[in-house]
Amino acid sequence: MNSLRRTMLKRAGGAMLATLGVASGLLHAKHAFAATWNSGAFEAKTAPDALKQLGVPATTDSSDISFKAPDIAENGAVVPFEVTSRIRGTQSIAIVVDKNPQPLAASFTFANGAEPTVNLRLKIGQSSNVRAIVQANGKYYATARQVKVTIGGCGG
Repeated sequence: MNSLRRTMLKRAGGAMLATLGVASGLLHAKHAFAATWNSGAFEAKTAPDALKQLGVPATTDSSDISFKAPDIAENGAVVPFEVTSRIRGTQSIAIVVDKNPQPLAASFTFANGAEPTVNLRLKIGQSSNVRAIVQANGKYYATARQVKVTIGGCGG
């Protein structure tokens, strides 16, 4: 059998099953979308404004946040980061790059029982302080790393 035909039949069958699931009420499209988008925080032009839009009044430094980042990034377009929170009851992790045009680079919300770990690649325009902000049990904790960028990623 032709592999292209087989692939097309599989896709058509999957689309048909998904349509039937939505039509019958077994699948709800509203549950498939991501959490509410905080456009104000992501559009903020300064780090303090972004944190204010996120509802972060103040942070406490914490050694219970593991934040891996390179000291020197050769290319600011793809800088790897890994953040893990060992704080019980972690609800969210946000990454703020102080000198980026829009400092809030990422925000993750965790359901009960989810492991609060994120691996991501960020675009950083210039050498900057990068902070991980963790919300747990109604309090906010932070840790930071200074990342030096040799080739800018945000238009630089």
